[in-house]
Amino acid sequence: MQNTVRQRRLAREIRALRETAGWTTTEAAAHLSWSKSRLNRLETGAAKLTEQDVTTICDVYGVTTPVRAALIQLAQDGTRRGWWTAYSDVFAGSYVGLEDEAHVIKEWGVQLVPGLLQTEDYAREVISTGLEDGDAEQVHRRVMARMARRTLLGRPNPPTLHAVLDEAVLHRPIGGQEVMREQLRTLLIAARKPNVTVQVLPFAAGIHAGMDGAYIILEYPNPADDVAYIAGTVGDVYVDNPDHVKRYKVSFERICEEALTPDASEVMIAQAIKE
Repeated sequence: MQNTVRQRRLAREIRALRETAGWTTTEAAAHLSWSKSRLNRLETGAAKLTEQDVTTICDVYGVTTPVRAALIQLAQDGTRRGWWTAYSDVFAGSYVGLEDEAHVIKEWGVQLVPGLLQTEDYAREVISTGLEDGDAEQVHRRVMARMARRTLLGRPNPPTLHAVLDEAVLHRPIGGQEVMREQLRTLLIAARKPNVTVQVLPFAAGIHAGMDGAYIILEYPNPADDVAYIAGTVGDVYVDNPDHVKRYKVSFERICEEALTPDASEVMIAQAIKE
């Protein structure tokens, strides 16, 4: 999944235009003087639509303003450079771009505090451990990139973050007592922000709906754009099939039901800080 949400939305729009025109892919490709395979790639989001592509489609399909202007704007927005391109050496893949456009972020965390809520020292410890051959400069670069990601929650019209953490996350002493204490304080402060909800799934819950491992769900105004993301050692997995994404959403709802309430979770986090 290399395309942004805007580009995938644009791909759906041009397919809808063709269907409204009553043309098959073969017929439309002939009118556009393109190969059928190229049109298929553009309509499925496998290839990136340029502003010129959209202009050509609008000309051939007879699309007029304001729809034409909206589609061209969508094409321009879909190719814009985001802040994360300054960290292209750190962010491989498209997750950060998808996260930046999300309206709701739901995260089930099994081992670690979510990246968006990590302190600099906690993040440095996690990143250092994950990089076998990483030198100090490489680690610092990745830590700064993660801190830049954190600003997402404090910008105007920020997304909503709903994080559910396994109780083990609160007790795993990453970086030593002081680092962990500061991380838990930061987590507690974040949990009180209006756009952040934190719940803890206690050990007492026993077997639960999140046993298969951690994941993140990114939600957008159009549910067809929603994505489930699973980070892996040998590669990340993006799930965008609506039926499959729905399964993750149901799983997340079940985890939330089994977890402590946000207020009770704050009490547990505060107790972990004392301990």
